[in-house]
Formats: sequence, C-alpha cells, structure tokens
Amino acid sequence: MSDNRTQSLRDAALFYHANPKPGKLEIRATKPLANGRDLSRAYSPGVAEACLEIKEDPANAALYTSRQNLVAVVSNGTAVLGLGNIGALASKPVMEGKAVLFKKFANIDCFDIELDEKDPEKLADIVCAMGPTFGAINLEDIKAPDCFIVEKLCRERMNIPVFHDDQHGTAIVVGAAATNALQVAGKKFEDIKIVSTGGGAAGIACLNMLLKLGVKRENVWLCDIHGLVHEGRVEDMNPQKAEFAQKTNLRTLDDVVDNADMFLGLSGPGVLKPEHVARMTSRPIVFALANPTPEIMPDEARKVAPDAIIATGRSDFPNQVNNVLCFPFIFRGALDVGATEINDEMCVACVNGIAELARATTSAEAAAAYKGEQLTFGADYLIPKPFDPRLVGVVSAAVASAAMKSGVAKRPIKDLDAYTHKLNQSVFKSALLMRPVFEAARNAARRIVFAEGEDERVLRAAQAILEETTETPILIGRPEVIAARCERAGLTIRPGTDLQIVNPENDPRYFDYWNSYHELMEREGVTPDLAKAIMRTNTTAIGAIMVHREEADSLICGTFGEYRWHLNYVQQMLGNAHRAPDGALSLMILEDGPLFIADTQVHELPSPEHIARIVEGAARHVRRFGLEPNIALCSQSQFGNHREGSGKRLREALAILDSRPRDFSYEGEMNVDTALDPDLRARIFPRTRLEGAANVLVFAHADAASAVRNILKMRADALEVGPILMGMGNKAHIVSQSITARGLLNMAAIAGTPVTHYG
Repeated sequence: MSDNRTQSLRDAALFYHANPKPGKLEIRATKPLANGRDLSRAYSPGVAEACLEIKEDPANAALYTSRQNLVAVVSNGTAVLGLGNIGALASKPVMEGKAVLFKKFANIDCFDIELDEKDPEKLADIVCAMGPTFGAINLEDIKAPDCFIVEKLCRERMNIPVFHDDQHGTAIVVGAAATNALQVAGKKFEDIKIVSTGGGAAGIACLNMLLKLGVKRENVWLCDIHGLVHEGRVEDMNPQKAEFAQKTNLRTLDDVVDNADMFLGLSGPGVLKPEHVARMTSRPIVFALANPTPEIMPDEARKVAPDAIIATGRSDFPNQVNNVLCFPFIFRGALDVGATEINDEMCVACVNGIAELARATTSAEAAAAYKGEQLTFGADYLIPKPFDPRLVGVVSAAVASAAMKSGVAKRPIKDLDAYTHKLNQSVFKSALLMRPVFEAARNAARRIVFAEGEDERVLRAAQAILEETTETPILIGRPEVIAARCERAGLTIRPGTDLQIVNPENDPRYFDYWNSYHELMEREGVTPDLAKAIMRTNTTAIGAIMVHREEADSLICGTFGEYRWHLNYVQQMLGNAHRAPDGALSLMILEDGPLFIADTQVHELPSPEHIARIVEGAARHVRRFGLEPNIALCSQSQFGNHREGSGKRLREALAILDSRPRDFSYEGEMNVDTALDPDLRARIFPRTRLEGAANVLVFAHADAASAVRNILKMRADALEVGPILMGMGNKAHIVSQSITARGLLNMAAIAGTPVTHYG
C-alpha cells in the first residue's frame, strides 16, 4: 500500500474518532427529567424506594436499575489487537469500539473500563469488586497467561457471566467455521488431524473448542515460536499448553504438517509455507487468522491446493473470522435469562447457531450490506456476515435455551418462541406491528403476483413468503434471468419448481391476456395491436389482468417507475371508472411508536368527499395492525382560524364524517404539533373529542403528506410500511422504488389478508 494511501486511511480513522465529538460513546437518560416531579422520582426522595426494594431482594436490581443490560468491557492494555502491550489508556479506543458493537448488534449497554494494573491477581480483585454494577463482564486484550488467571479467579468469585472474548469468542467463531468447512469438505471432527501455530489464549481456546466438537486430542499438533509442544519441553510452557504436548521425537511445524486435514493459525505472517499446504490432505482446511497479515495469503495457498477451504481474520477475503459474530449474542442470551456463567453448553449452542445460519438462505439485509459478494453457503461462505440481522434471534435464543437446560439461568424464559420474536423485533422494526397482519395472512392461501419479478428484492421477498406465510408468489419475468439471479443471490427457490412464472416473452396465456385487456380498453382507444404490445412489455398491466381474470388475488408493483404510471394501469383494470382509489396510507415506524400518514400518493388536491373516504379507509387499515385509530385532519388552519384553502376542505370533510355515526376517533382541522401534543391541543381547543396523541395524520394536500413522510424517513430514521393502496379491495398495492425485500414481505402480508378481515 502506498504511503499516501496509508496516510489517507490514517487521517480518515482519526477524523472518525474525533468528530463531531471525541470518542464513540455517550450516556443518555432513559427517563424524563423535565420538572420537579421527575427530579423527586429520579433522585431524592423517590430513589430511596428502589434502593429499599433491592436491599430486600437483590434480584430486584434487574427491575429497578440498568444492571441486567449492562456489561463491563475490561482491559489492562497488555495485548491490544496486533499492537501488543500499549497500556490501559491507549487501549481505550478499542474498548469503546467493543462497547459500540455490543450496542449496535445486541442493544446491550456497556461501560469500557481500562485498568492500569498488570498483576493478574490484583486485576481480578478489581474486576470482582465491580460486580454490583454489572450484569456481566467481558475481559479483553489481556496478555497470556495472565488472562487465564484473571478469568479463572473472576469466574470462581462472581455470580455473573465472565467471558474473555479473545479466547472464547474467537474459539466459537472458529468452531462454527470449522463445522461448516468440514461439511463442505465431507470430513468429520473425529477423523481429522489438526496442526496449529500459536500457543496464546486464543489458540488454546480454539483447540479446546474443537475438542468439545469431537476432535481427538491425540490428533492435535500444537506449535509455537519455539517449535512443537511436546512432552518434556520446558521452554515457554504453561499448564494450558502442556495439555496438548505430544509424545514424539518430532520438533517443528515442517515435521508434523504431512497429511494434516486442517491448519489453524493464530500466530504471525508467513508461518505457513506453500510447500506445507501442498503436503496436507486433499481439500485442506486452512484457517490463517493472524492479523493484519495471515500465516499464508489465500492466493499462495490456492496455487498449490486449488480446492483449499480458507478463512482469515481479514475483511477483504471470504470467511472472515470475526468475534462480532459471537460476543454480542452470547451475552444477549446470557443476560436475558440471568445466567450465572457462560458455560460449555452455551458456547456450543452459539457455535451451532452461527453455523446453521450460514447454511440457511442469506438475508436481504446482509446482501445489501455486502453488495457484490457471493453469499451462498460453500467454501467461500462458511459463516454469516456480522450485519445479518437474524444473528440476534437465532444465536441468542440458542444460548438462552442452553443456559436453561444446563441449569445456570436464574430467570428462565417460559416461551422461547415469543422471546425469539422479541429479539427479531429489536432488529426488524416492523416485526411487532406486522404480527397481526402476518397472523391473518397465514390463515389465507392467497396468490400474490409481483410485476417486477426479476428484481433481486422481489426474489428475496418471494423466498421469505414461501418460508413464512401460506401465500403463493407469482413472478412476472424471464425464467432464465430469474433462475440466474436466484443462483447468484444464494436463494434456494427456482422457477417452475417453487415459483409460478409468467414469461412476457413467451407465455401460453398471452392470447387470453391481450384479449382480456382489449375487452376492457377497446372504448378507451386501445387497438388489438396496442393490447398485444402492452401484454408483451408492461408487467404491471400483465399482473393487473391476472388479478382481473382471478388468476391471482393481489398485485404488487412499483419497485421501479413512477407511482402514478403504475396507478393508471391498476385503476384501468381493477378500479371503478367512476371512482378513484381512496388514497395511499403509509405506516411510519418511529423510535417512540407508529404514525400513519395519508394521502401520500393518489389525490394531489383531494375534495372533501375524498378526504372523508381517506379517513374512513385509514381507520379500517389501522385496525389491521391491532391499533385503535386516533385520526387528526391536518392543515395550516387551526380549528377555523383560516376560512379558505385546505382548512375549508377539511371542515367540509369533517361535516361529512359527522353526518353518520363513526366507531373511531377523529378531529380537525389542526396543525401537526397540535395533533401530536394533547396538552397543547387541550389549551387551544378544550372541548376536543380526540384524546391523547394522534396516530394518523390526514392532509388536504398530497404535497404535505408526502413531505412529512419523506422527512420522517430521512431525518427521523422512520421505517415505512406501505404505501397501502386503500379502496381497491386489497387487489393491488404500489410500493415505492426505495422499498427493501423486508418491505416487500410486509406488503405481501398486507396483500395476503382477505378483504373481509378489514372491510
């Protein structure tokens, strides 16, 4: 790498750590502190009540404090990354980074604690003294053999999980990668010979994990800087290394590498030579994990063993062995059941969870985060990517279950499935709100046709539909293109086997489709030739005709193209010529709850009658999510202070709504802040019939509704479900071009609910 390139990367990293404020962490309050009443509860005198409850029963600390979701990341800076003994203070950026990963991937709060103490027994004393503050301890970057001593003492004296991630985190991820590597190679743990370099904490822990998975101790040959660990050796030995001492006259890596099935390196660059790899068995497994330069570069290994299965510690090669696949999720599961320790059963459950996830279909979110990479299980994809959001549900639930079965859980979880759903809700923001919709969809076997069937997002959604619902996805597209893209994306679905395909270029129903379209449109200027052309080229029109002919129950379109262009064809074939759809409703999922916005797409300047129908449609659809509608008609006008413009149309809509009984709450016209702030609304309009904050905002201008929707997406990190096309009998929905595969799955669930479920 050039000096300029190196300096550029260094400057970028330093800027990241310094701006917009120094460091990567801050502390935020979880309770309001806005007035004297809040203060009296947060601190004196109210805080005493929580103190007394904990004094009465220490388990109450999990109810009244953050302890049960608080982990200490502890280091003395004696073995930091590849930097060595740089001291406690210099290790702080790494420990802050570890805390950020805990929060990002498992929503666990952390304090990073850097201790200027090199004596392992004194270090253990300090860590143990911090026990009342934390729910678990993550030991980090402590040199061997001191790390063994510190962890042993802390585990013996503390009644909370203590986990040295450099050892056990690495071992778990290596175990998962090795499990899948052996499956790819067609070998078994009990049969393989392993040669390992590196007798430090991570290396020893990895070998111990492989023993737990079935490797025979006599088949493990451990080498370090002084050569083979053998019986009778005294140089640089400790009890942990001695457990792997071989009774032999062999003394070097070169002596023992013949016919090795697996090389495990946690040592340094260049330790493994190409000639060593050439002497290993067929389909050798090479885990060269030294960072930043591995024991052998992958291209060098493949020159002599093209079929080698290779993992490194680097992100620029396939199969990066990264501890972030493990530690957030094993702690999540341990904390949630109140585990007193992290035992072997929990570690093995973590191994199996990670390995199984890699063998499953790749998630759309991971594919988006690693665009361009091949994420199909095999030699180059042994373990999942860190940004696979399924890790927290799969791995943490497996760990929690193992903790309960092994008897170390103080707070067992009664319903493990519900717990897994809860974990998934923490990463899939729509999961909780969508549950009633998915449950309704599971009771109906509806056929959903996707107009843009070649889009990878649609393909991933189709895979998920088949796995999670009873619906039948129908894709419009060229079969060979769909098959190739499924293969490239690592999906198991295939045209003709799992999916019904409509091929615009060659489909036996083509004659029926263009004739049906011509019948509908012959008095709208559409000739037979034009009908034929549209049924060859316009996938939205094809999907709409299928629904019209009752060959599908609902159409989803819009992953590319302009909304109103799609709406034109949908309305032609599925709408009422004398009445437009009621409108488009977007569910915006915010940090503090859901907010529905309408009409974002259909009516640019809705009439009072249109507005009334939008309100009625919104009320129906909100109830599909298990919520009671609380609808505010929003304008720059506030309860009559503007006599014309949008205020006038909203007041007329209000009169229409008032003309017959309604079974939902609505009020207007008002400003958005008045709709969302009940105290403000009560001061301005005391006799308001709307209680609490509105959860639906209906606007008199599509511009206003669309602007609010987009501002919430871009500046408030809102997740959109929708737009939901109202008033079409659930026959069609037009999505936005930015929709994700998860968003398409949500829309399929909405489309998959029979219209009788919501009127």
